[in-house]
Amino acid sequence: MVHSTTSRSFPPGIPGIHVPSLTWFADDASQEIDWPTQSKHLEFLISSGLHGIVLAGTNGEAVTLSLKEKSDLVSTTRRLANDLGRPDITITLGCGGQSTRDVIAETRLAKEAGADFALVLVPSYFHFAMNEDAIVEFFQELADASPMPVLIYNFPGVVAGLDINSDMLSKLGAHPNIVGVKLTCGGIAKVVRVRAQFSPSEFCALAGQSDWLVPALAVGSTGTITGVANLYPRYCIQIYDLWMQGKTKEAEAAQLELAKMEWGFAKGGINGTKWVVAKLRGYSLDGCHCRRPYPKFVDAKKQAWIFETVSPLQDNEQELA
Repeated sequence: MVHSTTSRSFPPGIPGIHVPSLTWFADDASQEIDWPTQSKHLEFLISSGLHGIVLAGTNGEAVTLSLKEKSDLVSTTRRLANDLGRPDITITLGCGGQSTRDVIAETRLAKEAGADFALVLVPSYFHFAMNEDAIVEFFQELADASPMPVLIYNFPGVVAGLDINSDMLSKLGAHPNIVGVKLTCGGIAKVVRVRAQFSPSEFCALAGQSDWLVPALAVGSTGTITGVANLYPRYCIQIYDLWMQGKTKEAEAAQLELAKMEWGFAKGGINGTKWVVAKLRGYSLDGCHCRRPYPKFVDAKKQAWIFETVSPLQDNEQELA
């Protein structure tokens, strides 16, 4: 199945299916990045036809990665994409920190390494002081200084409950270097409000999970950043393609099946996601663990549940290859 690649001139709205790639570590005391497995996984993702890859996101265990590791992930992904004939694939790097100067520095590092966008969470250590004005000012100052376009990452669950509401998005979307928002808050009403105010070429909304991809597309989203694409990238792309071709009934039917997979990933957590992806992709289970202190996914009952929940689309994915 052939899919068009995203142009580096960036069509309106950062369209399509983007995957927050998992990061694989050696099963020893050092837990250095396992580059053979990492490269194998990136090759799978790139070859699948995905529109973009997000590195050092939540699924990529961003908070455990050094600046050097982030830079190496970007440069490795870009090199593999070139080798695989997909030089135009969109690469986004999670750029985070608790001070504005540090986040600005990460955007510069990302640009130098070959990334196209920076995905940025709200700084949350001093969450009690981060009111709406402080959050808006943070993103505006960052965007003024960043050498690359900024995607806002709205995930209240990992930033002490801080939520970027529609009024804040209205202000931030007006900045020429802030190009979109990933909504891991599940706020589909925000998708509507963003689209009502902005054209996708100005500011767009991306669904933060695949289980509401079709509903989000129906009200103006341009795509999704979804961890499920670590295992089922082609199936996710198929839903997007069906919708864009006007085959809404087929897209809706496929969406219902994909939502079952999303539930498995969400309930399994990052360690469960890594375990089941390694299991079904044939990677070593010795190297599927998160960096400590995130606990290992070793409960046999949980393993059996996530395997049963997530595996049904394996045949469909293979048929699309």
